[in-house]
Amino acid sequence: MPAAGEPTPFAVGESPEIRGERVGEGAPVVLCHGITATRRYVLHGSRALERAGHAVVAYDARGHGDSDPAPEGQGYGYPEMVGDLEAVVASTVGEGRFALVGHSMGSHTALAYALRHPERVAGLVVIGPVYAGAIEADALAYWDGLADSLKEGGIEGFVDYIEREQGIDPAWRETVLRFTRARMRLHRNLGALVDALRQVPRSAPFESMRSLEGLDLPALVIASHDAADPGHPYAVAAAYAERLPRARLIAESEGESPLAWQGGGLSREIAAFCAQSEVAERFD
Repeated sequence: MPAAGEPTPFAVGESPEIRGERVGEGAPVVLCHGITATRRYVLHGSRALERAGHAVVAYDARGHGDSDPAPEGQGYGYPEMVGDLEAVVASTVGEGRFALVGHSMGSHTALAYALRHPERVAGLVVIGPVYAGAIEADALAYWDGLADSLKEGGIEGFVDYIEREQGIDPAWRETVLRFTRARMRLHRNLGALVDALRQVPRSAPFESMRSLEGLDLPALVIASHDAADPGHPYAVAAAYAERLPRARLIAESEGESPLAWQGGGLSREIAAFCAQSEVAERFD
């Protein structure tokens, strides 16, 4: 058994088995990470949410980190990832409401879940969304190139492609590349990531941006300025905040590292959001 205050591992499902951990007590917060990341890359090791009185649930998406790849006959579309999230919620949260936090791919998974189960979500935190209501051919070419680079060149091929194609501001280059290498080393199955890189961008989490207008939930949208994080455009996050009827948009100050990268700062913003009466009153 883990010591008091230590994360409790869990595994749900059989094919694939989704692995994660729960830590803390109190109103639950469920975290969904981005593509090629792992559960460690939402809060980046911060324990601030736990200290603020929350039970924090984090898991690796199918094909990522410690979780199993998609079995034959399945894949990496958002319907399947929402199904995995449903299984995690059933196992770790139970019947009550919870706050749902997602970054990038995880933000799309969280929104798709919330559109399907709005009654379950006390509050929604959307970090760095990318999907803008349509699947763009140019974007698919980038993701296919990234998949090819990982398949043919491993982690270094993957990192080289990002350096070459993403247009990173020189001031942030070393940080981004170091961050990328570190997260890629946490995956058990790089072949599964190759498949995910091809399939996730071809899956629409919801029909159009107008779908968000009916999601009457308290929401916090966290944007990044484009100099450091061009892969998560500020304008897309701003568009989400405009469409979600009860959303507030925040971002780091100009010149700072993205708030999405600041584990402690991000956690404090999420805790403050959960403490607002319109969210706190929705927790069971």
